[in-house]
Amino acid sequence: MCGRFLLTAPVEALRRLFGVEAVFNLGPRYNIAPTQETPVLRLDAAGGRVLAMLRWGLVPSWAKDASIGAKLINARADTVATKPSFRAAFRQRRCLVPADGFYEWAVGPDKAKQPYLIARADSATFAFAGLWELRQVEKENLYTFTIVTTDANTVLAPIHHRMPVILDPKDYDAWLDPKNRDAAALLKPAPDAAMRATPISTRVNAVRNDDPSVIEPVAVATAPGKPAPAKSVPPAQGSLF
Repeated sequence: MCGRFLLTAPVEALRRLFGVEAVFNLGPRYNIAPTQETPVLRLDAAGGRVLAMLRWGLVPSWAKDASIGAKLINARADTVATKPSFRAAFRQRRCLVPADGFYEWAVGPDKAKQPYLIARADSATFAFAGLWELRQVEKENLYTFTIVTTDANTVLAPIHHRMPVILDPKDYDAWLDPKNRDAAALLKPAPDAAMRATPISTRVNAVRNDDPSVIEPVAVATAPGKPAPAKSVPPAQGSLF
């Protein structure tokens, strides 16, 4: 799964990276959590790229209650094309979610959960494969998104059994194109050599901590004992799921 991530690249850098305009200011975010807004790259009605602020947690257009979004922060790659919550968005509303890294928690030999920052080995900004939706809530447009996940690569496997899909930049156009019926082929683990995992401070456990201190590396006595259970969440995060 992917339950937290960070984006510290300025808007101007995102404009250059994704070839879009942006009309908002963006400060660095070190602890982006479900139900919060973050920049997402999607196509507009004319097929042009748009970078806009969307809320994390997909709310299907047919949902009776917008609170369902807190449960739909991730979509599994193996069921995204068929699950009712995601299949329409997978066909027509795919998006890119910019990030500089994400967090996972491993269970150590002492059963304590150790957070890790997962980032590109070259520290470059990247994009998760995502889906977006539009739903009207009290006559207001609500734009939401989810992040697609797949099996972990060997870098992530000792920490968690799944990871978000990190797209190769050459595949951005193919993922965004609603005419591309082979988009599922892009939903695969990132190459091992492209990623690194760094143990960090447990300050990241609390959503209120959103500053550079959360990514400070820490020393760990031993490697992770096993991946965290599929439904486990770090301390202070339970209210978000």
